Amino acid sequence: MLPYTTLDEAAAAIGRNLTVAETLWFNYSAKKSDYYLYCHNILFLFLIFSVVPLPLVFASLWRSGGFDKYKIQPKVKLSPSETFKCYKDVMFMFFFVVGPLQLVSYPSVKMIGIRTNLPLPSGWEVFLQLLVYFIVEDFTNYWIHRFLHGKWGYEKIHKVHHEYTAPIGFAAPYAHWAEVLILGIPSFLGPAMVPGHMITFWLWIALRQIEAIETHSGYMEIKSSGTTIEEHSSPRSHGFDFSVGMARNYHDYHHYVGGQSQSNFASVFTYCDFIYGTDKGYRFQKKLLWKLKKGVENGVDQNGGSYYVPTQDHKSD
Repeated sequence: MLPYTTLDEAAAAIGRNLTVAETLWFNYSAKKSDYYLYCHNILFLFLIFSVVPLPLVFASLWRSGGFDKYKIQPKVKLSPSETFKCYKDVMFMFFFVVGPLQLVSYPSVKMIGIRTNLPLPSGWEVFLQLLVYFIVEDFTNYWIHRFLHGKWGYEKIHKVHHEYTAPIGFAAPYAHWAEVLILGIPSFLGPAMVPGHMITFWLWIALRQIEAIETHSGYMEIKSSGTTIEEHSSPRSHGFDFSVGMARNYHDYHHYVGGQSQSNFASVFTYCDFIYGTDKGYRFQKKLLWKLKKGVENGVDQNGGSYYVPTQDHKSD
């Protein structure tokens, strides 16, 4: 709850007139408790999990608009009942794990210094904090994800997430309850290291989940020309990618290989896999695809256009 009762008091406290955004924030939050504002995350996550995946899920179910050629694994088709089961399981986990976790984690958010008062952060401050959050989450998620692909971690926990070898947007948060709790740690570390405003925290939680859904969409990113990011990407052009569009193919390969995968553990960027040598299988497959597209092996059917070749995932040395 803001410590001001009027706009004039708020302006006097920060030593200047309020911006339009700050006036809107004051009008909305002045009489609301910080706990109530924090709990907005529950509503945001519900809407994100329920709405963001829908366009590409509908495209996959009805095979409409010529989108099939952009599907990374076009021969894998989920029925409407299978798709709804995935969403239902995610909602069960949301209401019994994610939601309650949000409700009880407020003291830790206050402890690290997430604020709700004025002034609001500048656009650059928000951008730089979000960048730190993504980098910290990506690095810590890499090592936790890699641990979950050990024998114990995979068999006891992570194999639930890999039930979908050709993921869809709804499957992004589909996981064992323990994995949901464990992977909450990387998401919390960035804000703990660089605490910001509640609005920044909202944006961080929302953007991270949207990115995860996008990565699990099962579709290549389509350029305005009608081609895909992958078609413009040479295996020699770069060692790692910062493109979210490329991350779709990158993480889809990880699901395709499944429990045997020792490749592509990164959640957002791919530099950790490149540095630690855990993207060899993917780069090998990508190189083969490039050769196929250059006509080296003309006439070979590659799963209806996907990038998969029947070779084993290359483990890191």
